[in-house]
Amino acid sequence: MSQRTFALHLAAVISASCLVVSTAMSQVVYPDSARVDHVDTYHGKQIPDPYKWLEDPDTPESRKWINAQNEVTFGVLNGIASRDRIKSRMTELWNYERFGVPFKEGGRYFYSRNDGLQPQSVLYVADSLTSEPRVLLDPNTFSADGTVALSGYSVSEDGRYIAYGVSEGGSDWQTWRVRDIATGQDLEDVVRWVKFSSASWRKDGSGFYYTRYDEPKGNDLTDVNQFPKVYLHTIGEDQSRDRLVYKRDDQPEWGFASGVTDDGRYLAISVWWGTRQENNFFYQDLSDPASSVVELLAGFDASYTFVGNDGSEFYFVTTLDAPRGRLIAIDATRPSRDAWREIIPQQPENLRGVSYVGGHFLAQYLKDAKTLVRVHDITGRFAREVSLPGIGSAGGFGGKPDDPETFYSFTSYTNPGAVYRYDVKSGASEVFRQPKFNADLTGYETRQVFYTSKDGTRVPMFITSKKGLKLDGNNPTLLYGYGGFNIPLTPGFSPATIVWLEMGGIYAVANIRGGGEYGKEWHEAGIKLKKQNVFDDFIAAAEYLITEKYTSPKRLAIQGGSNGGLLVGACMTQRPDLFGACIPQVGVLDMLRFESFTIGWAWTSDFGSVKNEDEFHAMLAYSPYHNTKPGTSYPATLITTGDHDDRVVPAHSFKFAAALQQAQGGDAPVLIRIETRGGHGAGKPTAMIIEERSDILGFISWALGMEETEQPRSTPFAQ
Repeated sequence: MSQRTFALHLAAVISASCLVVSTAMSQVVYPDSARVDHVDTYHGKQIPDPYKWLEDPDTPESRKWINAQNEVTFGVLNGIASRDRIKSRMTELWNYERFGVPFKEGGRYFYSRNDGLQPQSVLYVADSLTSEPRVLLDPNTFSADGTVALSGYSVSEDGRYIAYGVSEGGSDWQTWRVRDIATGQDLEDVVRWVKFSSASWRKDGSGFYYTRYDEPKGNDLTDVNQFPKVYLHTIGEDQSRDRLVYKRDDQPEWGFASGVTDDGRYLAISVWWGTRQENNFFYQDLSDPASSVVELLAGFDASYTFVGNDGSEFYFVTTLDAPRGRLIAIDATRPSRDAWREIIPQQPENLRGVSYVGGHFLAQYLKDAKTLVRVHDITGRFAREVSLPGIGSAGGFGGKPDDPETFYSFTSYTNPGAVYRYDVKSGASEVFRQPKFNADLTGYETRQVFYTSKDGTRVPMFITSKKGLKLDGNNPTLLYGYGGFNIPLTPGFSPATIVWLEMGGIYAVANIRGGGEYGKEWHEAGIKLKKQNVFDDFIAAAEYLITEKYTSPKRLAIQGGSNGGLLVGACMTQRPDLFGACIPQVGVLDMLRFESFTIGWAWTSDFGSVKNEDEFHAMLAYSPYHNTKPGTSYPATLITTGDHDDRVVPAHSFKFAAALQQAQGGDAPVLIRIETRGGHGAGKPTAMIIEERSDILGFISWALGMEETEQPRSTPFAQ
């Protein structure tokens, strides 16, 4: 279906009164997005904000707009010829058994399992690795539509209780409860208004520590989140009686992640400030009820990730004097820096984490965005590498200092992977659980290439495709990216990717600056006044794929979510000629207003702040909402968001969609898909994920012309 035919098709499938289709122009007229005369002034510069009224998703006007946009969007998506086949195949492939990484507590093993198409994974408990597990928590019973998710859990050391958090409709807000593991019955304990926090039990199991915010006085989905506090909840008590452990009335933007050390002696408090990588570390001696919180590491001069302790000696992974990370020891009784010990020095690879298990340190590195794990003894002496089953991503390796075993998962773009048990002493790995996937994956391969960005920086990219790919510039290609907040993109498995490969597509992932692939320097090369480097890297990835004849602009789609949604929005407004389809998902798209909602203020460490004039001008230069240009021919665009998203509020996507529809000077559609029972993505039920990804792949297949040129082949798409 051509773009011209698409416009006529839209008239046929949608007859809503808010739409008018001019057959002479062959162009869609979208639901009315009223423009208002609102202007904000920043550093003497007046900036119009004509769609500010869409910031409140619950007004009658906004709800009418949401419903009208969805009617257009879903009418179009449901009319794409390949969409039903894509959904059928994706459902078939998604129906495979998946397991979480186990952990041991109180003599029992705990792990999650999804039988394939269950809306949410179920938490099981087993007395041993070989015994039959039983269901402990089944979040599929929490709601009829599967949108209430298990967001976290923590087991008491004696194995008697499990504290567990639930979230509704994709919200970051959590409500915590307590279940008796032996009986499977919930206690009456309920802890509310928890966000960005886990639960950590006291050694004796009498209660747990957690962090919460005050109950919102306005809209809990948009109000700014500040002034969190650490509390101790005692089992059997009402939350109103919880003991306040720590707060900072002088620091509204500080956050606290608290946890009891394995020996039960200390409460470790990591103090975060927005999304900056630097943090503080405080502790409280729990052996003395009268002890106060000690500020061991203050000043936010580096990142300090707490690993564990031996008595008063604390172990940290830090970037202090080591942008790629190192492991150090600090004795709380002698905290001066000249007494610190280096255990594992900085290596050429990027150190992402260390666990202290079985008397050894398991150091997890990234080498060109691929996992590498090294084992060291307690003195830091290298013992061995963990033998991984290929090039991909490994995660897990949790446990306690005296545990003889740990567990980890391994996966790649073309390997659903498995969960392994690792014997720390011998170094032997054995399969704990391995799924059976309903497709032959031997015909696909992943290669890693390196390309040059605009300023000469060497950037890696993974390219996954059929073996024996013909480089003729005609392959439909989906390029994915993120580029922010020190978060790396490493190989991972998704049935949606396999469906795309079966359709003849190429899947490319660019490891651009701003991410965490190469450590602190790589991250900081893509933040604030250097954020344009991120977009340049992604544009260069697209140009590489075109120059090397993997694809061409009309056959190239780009996709990214959250900060990656910003990436897509910025690149498509800067280089609309370079892409055939764009999918910005739950994106940060209004760079002048993100600080005004929920936890948005925390992102200034990466983006900058409109309060600073130089950063304001930098953000204004790339803000997707502010850089749509009327009359420009933009690529086919499908914006996705959830009206319950309280991480990146949906106003970003609403306003960008309205502006882009108004500016569109070509025939390609600009659609917005608004999930009315979904948030930022966490906890989304399986059926909802399949629906969304089927819509996205269906839209891309149309936009890249795959429905017109698709040839029969031995896949389910040859029908």
